[in-house]
Amino acid sequence: MNIKKYTALTAALVLAFSAVSCGKSNDSSAQTSSYSEKIEVIDSSADSDKNSAYNSVEELNGEEGELEWFSYYDLNPTRSQPERSTSLALFENKGGKIIYAQTSSMKKYDDLAARLMADDPPDMFAYEQKMTFPANCVKEMFQPIEDAIDLDDPLWADVKATADDFTLGGKHYVLPIAYGALSVMTYNKTVIEAEGFDDPYDLYMAGEWDWNSWYDLMEEYCEGAPADEERYGINGWFAPFIFQSTGKTLINYDAENDEYTANLFDPDLERAANLLYDIQKKGYYYSDWVGSATEAFKKKILFYAMGDWAVTPKEGDNWGIVPMPKDPNVDEQYTTVSINAYMWVRGSEKAKAYRVWNECSKLAQDDPEYKEIGKKKFFENKPYFTDEMYQIVYEEVISDHFIKLNDPGYGISTALSDDDAATNPSKEAIIPFMYSSVMKSDDSGKQYTWSKLRETYKSTIDSELAQFNESYHKFIAE
Repeated sequence: MNIKKYTALTAALVLAFSAVSCGKSNDSSAQTSSYSEKIEVIDSSADSDKNSAYNSVEELNGEEGELEWFSYYDLNPTRSQPERSTSLALFENKGGKIIYAQTSSMKKYDDLAARLMADDPPDMFAYEQKMTFPANCVKEMFQPIEDAIDLDDPLWADVKATADDFTLGGKHYVLPIAYGALSVMTYNKTVIEAEGFDDPYDLYMAGEWDWNSWYDLMEEYCEGAPADEERYGINGWFAPFIFQSTGKTLINYDAENDEYTANLFDPDLERAANLLYDIQKKGYYYSDWVGSATEAFKKKILFYAMGDWAVTPKEGDNWGIVPMPKDPNVDEQYTTVSINAYMWVRGSEKAKAYRVWNECSKLAQDDPEYKEIGKKKFFENKPYFTDEMYQIVYEEVISDHFIKLNDPGYGISTALSDDDAATNPSKEAIIPFMYSSVMKSDDSGKQYTWSKLRETYKSTIDSELAQFNESYHKFIAE
């Protein structure tokens, strides 16, 4: 197959993990989509020297190549996203077909459970950080991938370590296709220069971008404000990443005892909580929702922490991006990332098609020419995004320079992990709430302390973990 022949159809290629953000939630019950878009048929001729990995992917025939994708967004072309992805083009060239069965973002697990109860399983379901693993694996919504995927294949060498974090009873459930930066810090270089500050990007490249240098910049900026100007150091989504930069998470998997445990009294996590508490107490944190970097800078906010979707510079903007600052007390750099992966639904018998889909998706992600097509399209959509910014967001944060953490606290139980079921004012489950809550206040207006939060939630966390571990041990014993 000659990659050049795909250029016209893959011009809209974006990184594979962005698919979720393009999907539209629908509150209707699960249904099969009948919408189709006329797409040019791709030439399937092969260039065996250049594409031996793709040529080694098995061919599919007829119904064996059909995979039912159960989701609230379609992998096929749609009216809003009319161009076929490279992954789908490669899969269809092998005789595969994706059949979209629609659910909603709020009801996806309930609808999937109903399908399973009716003995009518779909084949694939998206991995999402919250509740997919381990909770809904223990509830037997998904099956291990070993019967379909050879994890010793060189194709998976660069993601095998992450896949090993998603095992139950020695079996793998999540196979990463691609990683994405969940949040980065954007700043206005013009402001940095005007204040005479060191550029955060230069600090990062020199290995000096850590909690201390980040805090110092915010302090200097805020404390140096003219009398008639209100300044802030930070806004957005960053608190969990400060905790996780310690290399620790609020919930651990204890391999020795094969159970999940709380880590609330870890001194490193307490250091992170104290830093965030101080940032809020000093007034450096702008707590209201801000929907874009442009809006943040208008409000005199020095750093805007958010995913790339909220960062669209315009002509004349002079912006920079850095990863989350590292913990100065540790040598390594840690982060949590988004993971694009396709869960294999329990009861699906489409092992071959599931394997071929994953292989095509990984090859589409890895091939340099496909990457270049995606990068070209990205800059067509965001022409004032600099190469430096692109490198940080799409290369650096997901590179081996960072140790990728899996935080099991996001997937233990409804009370601990499921924001959709949360009843508190901020609509956050307990674990997500605790990561950011020292920057919030109680009903009386008093800022939460880490010790108070531990006291408030420890018994609930311990109880939820005990119940989950009981279910988990029963599950692996069967």
